Amino acid sequence: MAIDNKRKEQAKTLRVFRKIHRYTGALLFVFFFVISLTGLILGWKKNSGGIIMSPTYKGSSTNLKDWLSTDSLYRNACSYLRDSVSPELSTEIDRIDIRKEKGTVKFVFTQHFTGLQLDGATGKLLHIEQRRSDYIEKIHDGSILDHYFNTDGIIKLVYTTIMGIALLIFTITGFWLWYGPKLLRKH
Repeated sequence: MAIDNKRKEQAKTLRVFRKIHRYTGALLFVFFFVISLTGLILGWKKNSGGIIMSPTYKGSSTNLKDWLSTDSLYRNACSYLRDSVSPELSTEIDRIDIRKEKGTVKFVFTQHFTGLQLDGATGKLLHIEQRRSDYIEKIHDGSILDHYFNTDGIIKLVYTTIMGIALLIFTITGFWLWYGPKLLRKH
């Protein structure tokens, strides 16, 4: 009798976990699909032949003593952005990526997905790129909505919290859906 009750309780728990797993999956299917697809693309970004992420070009010197000041490089980057891409684009910097081993400085802007690679020593333009990997990354983590709505990261925070909790729920319920029947058969 006690074994029968225990078995019924385990079966009931299994049904609850199956229901949670099913509804969570149905509710968040599109988001999981987008996260998995963008994650796969981001995993291949350096091996995409420059389609997703441009290679880092080589500058003329890897010795920092030979390099122009960051301010001079920034002024050059702004000039190249206005002259070679568009005078309408914002020159507000998101980050400056210094690649000493390549002699290159990359400028990434906040308002658009244009990147410039400059020679650290001469300040000459090495490459103009569309930073597709940054765009894909923003889709992946939900911050693309913060970018367009200018919401200072709150959408990303909510999105990653929901998706993280959902993945945790999927892991727990998925494990139980695998292990629960084994436990039932044992009794």
